[in-house]
Amino acid sequence: MAGYFSNHSQSRFLANSNTSTTTTTTAQSPAVANPPPPSRPRAPSSKHFSTFVSNSSGDEKTQSKDKASGNGALNGAVAVHPLRNTWVFWFRQQRAPGNKITNYEEGIKKISAFSSVESFWSLWTHVHPPSSLLPTTDYLLFHSGVRRPVWEDPLNLSGGKWIIRLRKGVADRLWEDLVLAVIGDQFDGCGTTPGEDTSATVPTDEGSAGEAVPPGEWPEICGCTISVRQNEDIISLWNRHEPDPKLREKIRETIKRALNLPVNIVMEYKSNNDSMQDKSSFRVTPAERTPVS
Repeated sequence: MAGYFSNHSQSRFLANSNTSTTTTTTAQSPAVANPPPPSRPRAPSSKHFSTFVSNSSGDEKTQSKDKASGNGALNGAVAVHPLRNTWVFWFRQQRAPGNKITNYEEGIKKISAFSSVESFWSLWTHVHPPSSLLPTTDYLLFHSGVRRPVWEDPLNLSGGKWIIRLRKGVADRLWEDLVLAVIGDQFDGCGTTPGEDTSATVPTDEGSAGEAVPPGEWPEICGCTISVRQNEDIISLWNRHEPDPKLREKIRETIKRALNLPVNIVMEYKSNNDSMQDKSSFRVTPAERTPVS
């Protein structure tokens, strides 16, 4: 993640600590011809990250995190505010318009995962907004239960997505609002129908037969994407269960409220099964489309 995060603050602290230690040693022991090199100082905890950048033992790290979480701030560290789920941010490599990648998955690259408010913002502030991306480029954000952000993933297989087509120039704010709504649990009320089987089979780490996820283990919302295209930008919200029309409508109304969309906005829903059949994410039955202003 060297391309997304900066280590300048750590380098500055280390440089200052080395200078200070060397000066002190020289002043106290002038008669020593070759004083031993100072021990490497402990790097301070970063105020921007949810993890620590020290070389201390695991127990010491855990104690420091607990103290920081319980007491607010300690030695420059801030309290960590955990999210309910761990989220993974993906990027689909830019390709020239009309030059399709044969294997869709080969173009998807994992950027980073985050599980706290602090680690989200440390990542988000280094990610280019959609308006600065070239066509055709995709950002994808899915919770960690989704192993790959594709239609065939076990948690996506029986689901679908709401699609909103945007005219160029308005995607930045709407994409950020959608991401914040997803990781901020604004769709918690969009649960499955009582009595419905919410279990799913996900592959194990070894990629073997797989194991069942207990009902309710993963949220109904799998993730969201933005696809930057030549003449429009497309945002979509993926959910786990496509067959329930009441659930789909509830998700739709939550999207409109979270993004402050016009009442008459046209939103399209497409099941992942249909996408697998026609090999298209956004091709739907022709309908009037209302640009968001």
